[in-house]
Amino acid sequence: MKRRILFFITFIFCLLIFTACGGKTDNKTGEVKKDTLIIAQGSDAKTLDPYSSNDSASTRVTMQIFDPLMKLDKNANPIPCLAESWERPDGNTIIFHIKKGVKFHNGDEMKASDVKFSLERALSSPIMHEVVKGISSVELIDDYTVKVTTEKPMAAILNNLSHDNIVVLSEKITKEAGDSFGRNPVGTGPYKFVSWESGDRITLEAFPDYWRGEAPVKNVVFRNIVEETNRTIGLETGELDIIYDVSIMDKNKIRGDKNFTLIEAPQARTEYLGFNLKKTPFNNPKVREAISYAIDQKAIIDTVYLGSAEAATSIIGTQISGHVDVEKFTQNIEKAKELLKEAGYENGFKTKIWTSDQPVRRDIAVILQDQLKQVGIDVTIEILEWGAYLDGTARGDHEMFLLGWTTVTRDPDYGVYQLVSTNSQGSAGNRTFYSNQKVDELLMAGKTELDPVKRNEIYKEIQEIIRKDIPMYMMVYPMQAVATQKNVKGFKLGTAHSFEIYEVSIEQ
Repeated sequence: MKRRILFFITFIFCLLIFTACGGKTDNKTGEVKKDTLIIAQGSDAKTLDPYSSNDSASTRVTMQIFDPLMKLDKNANPIPCLAESWERPDGNTIIFHIKKGVKFHNGDEMKASDVKFSLERALSSPIMHEVVKGISSVELIDDYTVKVTTEKPMAAILNNLSHDNIVVLSEKITKEAGDSFGRNPVGTGPYKFVSWESGDRITLEAFPDYWRGEAPVKNVVFRNIVEETNRTIGLETGELDIIYDVSIMDKNKIRGDKNFTLIEAPQARTEYLGFNLKKTPFNNPKVREAISYAIDQKAIIDTVYLGSAEAATSIIGTQISGHVDVEKFTQNIEKAKELLKEAGYENGFKTKIWTSDQPVRRDIAVILQDQLKQVGIDVTIEILEWGAYLDGTARGDHEMFLLGWTTVTRDPDYGVYQLVSTNSQGSAGNRTFYSNQKVDELLMAGKTELDPVKRNEIYKEIQEIIRKDIPMYMMVYPMQAVATQKNVKGFKLGTAHSFEIYEVSIEQ
């Protein structure tokens, strides 16, 4: 009898633990079913206001809370989301017909006035302004129809409006929340915000009145686990259901384990070493060229990525229309030393390289430190927390820095403009503070040229100028890898660095 009682107590105790970790008991069958999906990524979100930050860690959460007007299919073609349909009566006009009956998480119906408010907020946002720049007016036709007018024909306007951060907000809620909106977001997406424990986790709950139908999984928790190895351990112990940015070292182990699913794919992303052109000696083009000749891409690909990356040949990768291979640098130590001598730094110099606390970038920084030492450049590595890193590089506090850029829209306008336009210096994307009048003119021409052949020629010239000016050294086009428990179904990778959870389910 004592053994039976002890067994019963132990069973109840285990049941309570499982339920607390994301399980619930089915009243009919008595079975405990998992109703919480726990996802780990390498950084905490900076904000949950999509118009206040464009970083991957934040967007991976906000895209579950909000919806855009359109999304991109696998071929980078815009398809309906909150916009049921659209028409273009002329080259400067788009008329959007908005879905009826879509509710915000507070129960209010989304109206065309909310779309107008959101697009105007994008235009006034330092982060997202350049994505929608060129829109001259947003007019209401009725409660479900919006007219968008552009100053000139914009070749990428539909792709840009499909950006993960160009979402529809509630005018009423956003205005009432003010500066606190980024900590208490309300959208129309499949999941609504519950809580945020800074540095640890963000908890979301399925929105029962979601216009596409309630999501299969009731709760989603985004965990902030910086160390890649710790994310893998969490997957192995069952604490985590999905891990983003799988450690290169752990890929084969996960791939060979029947309990997990490893999903890999190319992505529309470039990792680069940036130079702050406002600071000496990086305002000297010979110094930037010398550093470029001192770097060996292959060592980075083989050592850090274990082959899961491709050597970058341009500012935009092969996943982006208009990409061309420009002349790439091959490590040449003697040439690097010669260029430094010509620049007045025969004995090298001391500098700092900033990186976020992402392990891959930390490893790259160490390799660069060693490679640049060979030409007399003494590099100190400074590791910053993600939010401080973004703020500091936006202000221009850095000298050299490691960062990446994902061309979410799959169009060269977004892939190039944000990184090198004079107008996008700082938080909008151009953290090198590069400025070239000819490039600015070409970028504007690329925005408005509708002939695809002529447009590709424009971006070819831009890529060639960037290769010559070297505001940043393009390192690699990395593969992306996500791992899930075997019972997690429906997870899909796109070419962007953020992922939808709506269709994901847990097999019981």
